[in-house]
Amino acid sequence: MTIEVLPANQPETFYRGAGRIAEFRNGPALPDRPEDWVGSVTSRFGLAPAGLSTLADGRVLAEAIAADPRWWLGPDRADTGMLVKLLDAGQRLPLHVHPDRRFATAHLASPYGKTEAWVIVAARPGAYVHLGFARDVAAAELAGWVAGQKTEAMLAATNKVPVAAGDAILCPAGLPHAIGDGILLVEVQEPTDFSVLLEYEGFGLADGHLGLGYDLALQCVDRGAWTPSRLDGLRGTPARLLPEAADGFFAARRLHGGDRVERGCSVLVVVAGAGRLTGEHDDLPVRRGDTLLVPYAAGALRLDGEVEVIRLSASA
Repeated sequence: MTIEVLPANQPETFYRGAGRIAEFRNGPALPDRPEDWVGSVTSRFGLAPAGLSTLADGRVLAEAIAADPRWWLGPDRADTGMLVKLLDAGQRLPLHVHPDRRFATAHLASPYGKTEAWVIVAARPGAYVHLGFARDVAAAELAGWVAGQKTEAMLAATNKVPVAAGDAILCPAGLPHAIGDGILLVEVQEPTDFSVLLEYEGFGLADGHLGLGYDLALQCVDRGAWTPSRLDGLRGTPARLLPEAADGFFAARRLHGGDRVERGCSVLVVVAGAGRLTGEHDDLPVRRGDTLLVPYAAGALRLDGEVEVIRLSASA
């Protein structure tokens, strides 16, 4: 067998979950922890090694990949290029933003920023996300909101976007956003833990500027207006799960029984049903709640059964 069936990996964080990850997963999981970092070679910002995944045999995944990168990643990759999470919003998350690659290279010593995308697994009736400002916001106005922690003013200036199970939304780096409560989602993102918190006071935090100071950190924020038509361009379509703008960062595909699973390092999240995953080296049952790490060495695979899987991989 080459495919790794991954246990829950739930680093501590500052907001609360509502038990949806524990309900979703087949193995043990902590009901109050709102994030499960799946196949992660990324650690929490300033809190390493928290966040790193461990394999069933006890090896740290990052160390296993470093020891045999070609087996895990294939001949053309130097790293996994992504981080996948299960996220259970037991409360509304704070309004925040992630830096892009240019800002991260200049100020955070990283080639990766944190563009991300969400595939909604379950959502309460009326669930929503805050996504982008609905009008242009001046730099001084934003700085005043953050310094005074004027949460109501900040949120009022954002777009409140309804979401439901099955939706998929790209969140580009720089875009202010906050996931509302009552949502379980699969998140794929660039492999960093960079977040600039525009809102922090109500979450028991002293600040959220990545150690840069807000004068610099707020320079990564997209303060432009996002109209409904621009926001529509961030949603997936029946033809493809994520819009073309995601292609430079990662890929996400929705698979069903009878589909081929292309060769390459990837994470599979089984979101519905049950089935079987087979290949030259592997033959294993899968069911809702499984999270699987597929190395390049597994080759091409086939998915069978009444099952739905989200396949996540870095861009080529």
